[in-house]
Amino acid sequence: MNFPSKLIEEAVIEISKLPGIGKKSALRLALHLLKRDESQTQLLADALTKMRTKTTFCKKCHNISDDELCLICSSPRRDASVLCIVEDTRDVLAIENTAQYRGLYHILGGIISPLAGIGPNDLNIESLIKRVEQEPDIQEIILALSPTMEGDTTAFYLQKRLKPFNKKISTIARGIPIGGDLEYADEVTLGRSITSRIAYE
Repeated sequence: MNFPSKLIEEAVIEISKLPGIGKKSALRLALHLLKRDESQTQLLADALTKMRTKTTFCKKCHNISDDELCLICSSPRRDASVLCIVEDTRDVLAIENTAQYRGLYHILGGIISPLAGIGPNDLNIESLIKRVEQEPDIQEIILALSPTMEGDTTAFYLQKRLKPFNKKISTIARGIPIGGDLEYADEVTLGRSITSRIAYE
């Protein structure tokens, strides 16, 4: 790809390092930023710099935060009796967008994956155990992990570590999506839907 300017080329190279953005999309974005008023481009640059240098992680749940405690952990309106265990911040955002959950979270920062060299000590598991020990309000722990082999391995490990605390341990339901056709469901998903069936009311 030929560039009219070395500066444009440098910008395109950096933008194309973002996930899901190829060289052509990066060029479109760079040219768009070049057309915008300089002050607007500066606002974007400042916002990105602040995001990178000033955001931190919640000391309780490990969510991205502006302060020591994130907005969820510091909210008095959240249900402190329910703790949802997730892999990363994207999972928190997905669950929050449902507006169906009012409890708290704990972000593991990944899942156990021996092939990738990720073990229990690489995740936020010890802080989870300490949290369950120190917060008597927690009555239920929801394991909201991806239904993959690694996710199931992590859930099994957590269940073993959390069992001594005598808390209710649940997992998110798995099965056929709303609007899905049975004939297109894979055997594992369909099998789990049958075994985890619920009463029709």
